[in-house]
Amino acid sequence: MNAALTAFYLAIVLPLLGIQLPLVKTMIAVTFVAGLIPVFGNLISNVVVVVVSLSVLPFVALGSLVYLVAIHKLEYFLNARFVGTRIEARAWELLLAMLLMEAVFGVAGLIAAPIYYAYLKDELMAKGWV
Repeated sequence: MNAALTAFYLAIVLPLLGIQLPLVKTMIAVTFVAGLIPVFGNLISNVVVVVVSLSVLPFVALGSLVYLVAIHKLEYFLNARFVGTRIEARAWELLLAMLLMEAVFGVAGLIAAPIYYAYLKDELMAKGWV
């Protein structure tokens, strides 16, 4: 999803606005490959896109940064929806678990939150508490 939305922005939106960035195909490939790395992959791909955008104009870099941050926030909600469906949890439950675990344990907590939440919910359901 991240690579598709980034490709849409780089290959369609910017050219429609009359802005031609160099290395568009390379940035799309980097976004796809880096997206396979949890959390840090988004940072890697964002830095590449923003730096290349900065080489054109500072306003393009700012626009790219705002767009990429919006994509990643959308991605949190979509991931919570997809994972929540698989573990029989609502998206808001999973988002809350991710926020709490990130606040307590940092990035590792964010990554582990769906697993621990699914386990905890399953155990509570088995005991009849939920």
